[in-house]
Amino acid sequence: MNFSDNNSNISQEEMDFAQKGIQDLSRFFDSSVIGQRRLKTSLIAAIIADGHILIESVPGLAKTTSAKAIADAVQGKFSRIQCTPDLLPSDIIGSQIYNQSNGKFETIFGPVFANFVLLDEVNRSSAKTQSAMLEAMQEKQVTIGGTSYQMPNDVFTVIATQNPIEQEGTYPLSEAQTDRFMIKEIITYPTVDEEAEILTLLEQGRREAIPPVMTIHDLDRIQAIADKVYIDNAIKQYIARIIDATRHPKERLPKDHAHYVRIGASPRASIAFLRIAKAVALMHGRSFVTPDDVKDMRHPVLRHRIGLTYAAVADNVSVETIIDELVNNIITP
Repeated sequence: MNFSDNNSNISQEEMDFAQKGIQDLSRFFDSSVIGQRRLKTSLIAAIIADGHILIESVPGLAKTTSAKAIADAVQGKFSRIQCTPDLLPSDIIGSQIYNQSNGKFETIFGPVFANFVLLDEVNRSSAKTQSAMLEAMQEKQVTIGGTSYQMPNDVFTVIATQNPIEQEGTYPLSEAQTDRFMIKEIITYPTVDEEAEILTLLEQGRREAIPPVMTIHDLDRIQAIADKVYIDNAIKQYIARIIDATRHPKERLPKDHAHYVRIGASPRASIAFLRIAKAVALMHGRSFVTPDDVKDMRHPVLRHRIGLTYAAVADNVSVETIIDELVNNIITP
């Protein structure tokens, strides 16, 4: 099927602008972080798609450095919130403080009012504190003292990191919380060569700082260009069939695997596929989406939205295995 006959209305000037910006972002990331190619792709795609990203790994794998690099590259306001069990919602969104000099309550905004908010080790905070981010992530506003305040109008991205759930001292994120993240990326240890390069650079001292590659308004424009990327109705149907398969596993999975799925993906997953596929297409220099753009992001979009039973955990069956089996049973347009 030919997907290139499109109505994206992306001019050559807009495509050139987006391509240069994406390439500059990629180079800036590489100047700050060694390795982590998959994380780079997912971060840039999620930001272009105006979505939030959840990153899971053990400590020390450059999650914070990666988030800071993206913010520095676009001259965005960056806030880092270290999540701990005693962190309060007001520590994130802000609160009202009584001013004795004028006898009035004053609103003090919290660190959530930034273009890029890093929630470091989000699953070490309590459920009440985690829920403080729901309104900000979904409606791009927070409520303090009964008054709603809008987040930055141009770019607002939450980058949350978490340790594996099985580690001590962590609180699993609720389904409602994880569903707000457009994608979830899992990163692993660097290769031997990459780790040797880290040691070499550490011995030589820090890399020479490079200037930002664009402004936050440039990124806002790239997001608007991504919205224009064309997606054919056949691919929309393809996305819908994938999501529907997660809700009816008995019809799509082998009999010995069908009982592993406890809960399927919500319509937010369909929206995430639509937006992230457009971003990936733009990153590849295309003004239209192909089925491969959807397939490439199947794990990041679905791995935190499909709930597995205890039987899957006991049998050591990963959610990625289930995702591959579901997607492979859907006819590609």
